[in-house]
Amino acid sequence: MNQQSTLPPAITSPSLDIMRQYQTLNPTTGQVVQVFPQISNEHVQRVLNKAHSLYETDWRFCSVAERATVIARAAAIMRQKIDELASYVTLEMGKLIDQSRFEVKLSADILEYYATHAERLLKTRPIPGAHDAVISTEPIGIILAIEPWNFPYYQLARVAGPQLVAGNVLIVKHARNVPQCALAFARVLDEAGAPEGVYNNVFCSFDQINTIIDDFRVRGVTLTGSERAGATVAERAGRQLKKVVLELGGSDPFIVLEDANIEEAVARGVEGRMMVMGQCCVASKRFIVVGKERGRRFLDCLTQALTGLEVGDPADSSTAIGPLVSEQGLNNLLGQIESAKTYGARVVTGGRRIDRPGFYVEPTIITDITEGNPLFQEETFGPVVSFYVVDNEEQAIKLANATKFGLGASVFSGDIAHGQAVAKKIDSGMVSINATGQFAPELPFGGIKNSGFGRELGDLGIGEFVNRKVILTA
Repeated sequence: MNQQSTLPPAITSPSLDIMRQYQTLNPTTGQVVQVFPQISNEHVQRVLNKAHSLYETDWRFCSVAERATVIARAAAIMRQKIDELASYVTLEMGKLIDQSRFEVKLSADILEYYATHAERLLKTRPIPGAHDAVISTEPIGIILAIEPWNFPYYQLARVAGPQLVAGNVLIVKHARNVPQCALAFARVLDEAGAPEGVYNNVFCSFDQINTIIDDFRVRGVTLTGSERAGATVAERAGRQLKKVVLELGGSDPFIVLEDANIEEAVARGVEGRMMVMGQCCVASKRFIVVGKERGRRFLDCLTQALTGLEVGDPADSSTAIGPLVSEQGLNNLLGQIESAKTYGARVVTGGRRIDRPGFYVEPTIITDITEGNPLFQEETFGPVVSFYVVDNEEQAIKLANATKFGLGASVFSGDIAHGQAVAKKIDSGMVSINATGQFAPELPFGGIKNSGFGRELGDLGIGEFVNRKVILTA
């Protein structure tokens, strides 16, 4: 297993380019805890050589059952070490400790899902109507994964689970502000018995990532991050004729129809917006309520709920409001709020930095957002609700589809069939009825429009980087 404890910045956009080096910076205090230097160019080549050699001579020829056994062990180890692994997440990016524990469990569930279902997902299949023809599912080689900080294990698991059981090998460039999480995940696979070269964690620079993308032995690239980062990676990989999967930003609508239970919708809305302190691509961001009177009632209830949340240390389970990930992230969010106000929007509550050490901001509700306001199109990465009231369902759907994003959405209705009918009219990759963003191993994850393309998780996730080979016997 290739575990570097010294590594670099990689291909990212300004929104992900939080640090100039790999380091643990505690967002609760604003203090640097530990610094990890980047690897050398020679080390990059050693990683590529080792990964390719391992793929060509070993891992691709292991049985599906052998590969699945390693991944199943990794899932078990994550469950055994849930408190240790969760502590790294809370330390490095400020996630509430119970949410960190949930992420560790979810990541283990994803690994177990692919270990359990690998034989079914990868088995050779006959082609209906084609005499003596089958489809064989085979790996393609080295996959480069470029991952963000907000779900530092979940993002890795949803690539490692399917791709490693499929027989591919991975080179992983994690975010520069979660190096201890990156190393911890690599240790899990090492302890699970993954051969050296199967999973390669690298702390590398922008130029080194470009070198990896350009190398012919790397056959696919997956990235979760900003639009700018996705466009940069897709352009470079496209010039090399390599498959790319992108999971980018989102500005998910949260639609409350006329027949929805307002109190229940408010409760779910707080959960959906405050997940990871709002720093989640699939968090609920644009709240759209049908009916003026119901809109006023919803706004009053939402304001009361958000202002009643307790601020504190994310390592304390009683805390409801933790820090944002960085000073830059905090300043970017405050800048968006001020810009929105300049264009005529009204801050109902919040909008200010909380006076305490670390990167804390008040939960914020903004309304009176016109189409000319930058906030109408922007994604907010923090606890900011964009609030709208419309007269009817048709206007709600039109508003929901009015942004460049198309990741997730929520529809709240007292009639499930009605909610499902509305869901079909939403331009997004995922829609939840009477719930917010759902996380489960069996549910494919991904979006449309500027939210990216391709899918991770579920049966679809394993098919993005494999060769569906047709074998015909005459």
